[in-house]
Amino acid sequence: MKKFLKVLLLVMVLAFLYFGFTTYPKLDLISGFSAKSVASGHFMDHRSLDLIQKTDNDIHLLNLATNTINDAGKFATSAVYGLKERKAIYRDGLGALLINDDYDISKPYLLPKRTKLVNNLPFPYGNNEPKDTAFANVDYAKLKKAIDDSFDKDGGKAKRTRAVVVLYKDKLIGEKYDTGFNKDSKILGWSMTKSITSSAFGVLAKQGKIDIYKPAPIKEWQNDERKNITVNDLLHMNSGLEWEENYSTICDATQMLFQSEDMGKVQMDKPAKYKPNTHWYYSSGTTNLLSRILRSQFKTQQEYLDFWYSAVIDKIGMNSMIVEQDMSGTFVGSSYGWATPRDWSKFGLLYLRKGNWNGEQILDESWVKYTATPTNTSEGKYGAQFWLNAGGKFPDVPRDMFYCSGYQGQMVAIIPSLDMVIVRMGVREEEPGFDFNGFLKGIISSVKK
Repeated sequence: MKKFLKVLLLVMVLAFLYFGFTTYPKLDLISGFSAKSVASGHFMDHRSLDLIQKTDNDIHLLNLATNTINDAGKFATSAVYGLKERKAIYRDGLGALLINDDYDISKPYLLPKRTKLVNNLPFPYGNNEPKDTAFANVDYAKLKKAIDDSFDKDGGKAKRTRAVVVLYKDKLIGEKYDTGFNKDSKILGWSMTKSITSSAFGVLAKQGKIDIYKPAPIKEWQNDERKNITVNDLLHMNSGLEWEENYSTICDATQMLFQSEDMGKVQMDKPAKYKPNTHWYYSSGTTNLLSRILRSQFKTQQEYLDFWYSAVIDKIGMNSMIVEQDMSGTFVGSSYGWATPRDWSKFGLLYLRKGNWNGEQILDESWVKYTATPTNTSEGKYGAQFWLNAGGKFPDVPRDMFYCSGYQGQMVAIIPSLDMVIVRMGVREEEPGFDFNGFLKGIISSVKK
């Protein structure tokens, strides 16, 4: 018996040491991710804590967190086994903000000035309900089956699609939502927000207020090799700056999103690892640095806040969208854009129409072409904060498709050759989880050329 107890004690000690070595360092990130997810989902999309825990936070390790919501105080807290408690506060008009212990929640803050698009037009160019339209070349039964097949049946969790919206020739031809979601549900686009950031630079370029081919306006880089990095290099994820993006572990990206007060500064402080335009590497830090650079183009914080919405988001009626900030007041342009699936489809339509929105040229055609042109070292898979199918990632989809893509399988697919935009929102990545090639193929095949 004594021998058994000694062995049991040894096992318990080893288990404790293993937990301490492998998991404890991650607790701050786990509770931070969880608190932010709960606060955003609950206060922006009115999801219950139970729904969030079962459908948003049921991720390995994240499900270790214990979460609470304070509706009166408008905040959420999360901790793991009572350790490393983190707090996320909600501010109407700004979304949720994950804060550190020393963050002063009493300090005043600015809100972006929003202008709601009111033109009495049907969706997608307005916010009224879409008109019924029947195209003779669309097999609607086949289209419905392709959309239905992308959703789970009988409570399954294999595909985990939340929403699908299909636009064809400026008309809504297909739409479906999972249980608990509808056309008014705001859904996090994750890295699809990067494409929103790119569009803001596109408007600045159209206005002649920035030259993306000049060195990035960062004074901290002027005395070393980073002085040669251009905004173009950053937009192309081709700056050569050191970075690690691996969401399965503690890395630059996870520390930035769940610990940093000034997210853009994290990438800014990294040394050069390669010469610019010689090594493509995906970096959320780069996009947040771009957001920080964008902030420096305006004299005041209010102008910076307003520009994102007045230049693109509200201009095309994406009135549901909220881009959340970091603790320094900079938009988290890499990851934190929330909008309804219909509004995400409007953004795709803007690019499908080469930057023109119902007669107004918001982005130059040349910018959209630039966006969809492969960067030098990405093997045809990346443009300027947009992903591309030029390299044939999706073999049964036209090579001219370019798309916004986000964590857990968010997608706004833009297919110029088919005059089509396809939106899929969910919580399941690509194979072996969700078959994007088959999903897109099914929808495309329902439309006869």
